[in-house]
Amino acid sequence: MSARTIHQHRDAVATLLAPLVQGRATETLHLSSERLNADPAGYRARTLATGVDSPASLPPFDNSQMDGYAVRAADLTGATADSPVRLVIAGRIAAGDPGTALQPGTAAPIMTGAPIPAGADAVVPIERADPPRFLPARQSAGAGPTVAFDAMVQPGTFVRPTGSDVRAGDLLLPAGTVLGPAQLGVLAGTGVTQVPVVRRIRVLLIATGHEIREPGADLAPGQIYDSNSVLLSQALQDAGCTVTARPCRSDDAADLLALLADAAGTDLVVTVGGVSAGAREVVRDALGPLGVSFQHVAMQPGGPQGLGAIPHSYLGGATAATPGGLVPVVTFPGNPVSALISFEVFLRPVLRRLAGLPRPDRELRRAPLAAAVESPAGKHQLRRGILRHDGALDLVGGASSHLLHAYAAATALVHLPVGVESVAAGTPVDYWSIDD
Repeated sequence: MSARTIHQHRDAVATLLAPLVQGRATETLHLSSERLNADPAGYRARTLATGVDSPASLPPFDNSQMDGYAVRAADLTGATADSPVRLVIAGRIAAGDPGTALQPGTAAPIMTGAPIPAGADAVVPIERADPPRFLPARQSAGAGPTVAFDAMVQPGTFVRPTGSDVRAGDLLLPAGTVLGPAQLGVLAGTGVTQVPVVRRIRVLLIATGHEIREPGADLAPGQIYDSNSVLLSQALQDAGCTVTARPCRSDDAADLLALLADAAGTDLVVTVGGVSAGAREVVRDALGPLGVSFQHVAMQPGGPQGLGAIPHSYLGGATAATPGGLVPVVTFPGNPVSALISFEVFLRPVLRRLAGLPRPDRELRRAPLAAAVESPAGKHQLRRGILRHDGALDLVGGASSHLLHAYAAATALVHLPVGVESVAAGTPVDYWSIDD
């Protein structure tokens, strides 16, 4: 069987996962700084399931844009530098104070954000008053301290009108909005205490291999630390998923199936390793008979791939998002660079799109290679690179799929497509930026 192209397999993964958005479950996100700080990950990049109308206006009342004096504009008619107008200083109005009506011929010291008192229609900044500082208000009947103004003012000057940002009943945020700091802030600012958000896709991540052990464990000869569970957990979370990682430190199909049996509620299964054509390939052995197919994709690294759907009964009765009571499965090869590149190419864009996150696709850019490189003509090679300050691409590490340290240093994934055998230094090539 001929190898699939990257684009063919990417389309197949997108088609497999498309039903996850149909009838997508929602949940309630409660809004308070206390809850957010207690569970910051639970609030990060959440997506509104429905639109939210504003329960209040912003601002909720006319308020001052400046520290200064609230005045009646008519009282400053004719004010000039040669003939300033003097007004009696009324009671001070701070933010949070109710304020009292402003009488004709008076000016009320007012702080930024404080309500404009009834009768006032403008604010003169403190630096434009004489003296340019606040004086005590009148303490008793009779003449009190005065403040002078040497220019007229238009009604509405430095006044923030009620509802000038949003009015009660207006659409505050539409469905599909990703909730970042500003969006959460405007919800809180209008008094919203809870919103419906799209429930995150629940992923069961299974890194496989008889040789893998938890970082920090004592390693016997032939054993290695499990980096795949860590790197793909983070990658999946960044793509808007909730992840449960359960490594399978066995090459027996029964052990992998036992992990699945305790995974009720899973929306998507992602496995790493055990997909090649050798003996005791645990993912092939366990999931092949259940409906997962395996194929080779014309790419390097990451050639061995698999996908399909398995009956939800094998996952402890998991709620199935796909028709026919099936749960989608995506399988990646086991070398960490292969796994992470496979995620970047096939899973990251579709998961971010399903989650409603911005920029689901990496932006394709071009830059010249700093040095010549060779590539297998029959494969789409993805090399790790660093974009230099002069705009050229330096490749880091080789093409091998075990060079995770080189990947960690990279800022770009460089594309050398099928049909390319060599690229001379200075030749522009396509790349994805992976450091933003």
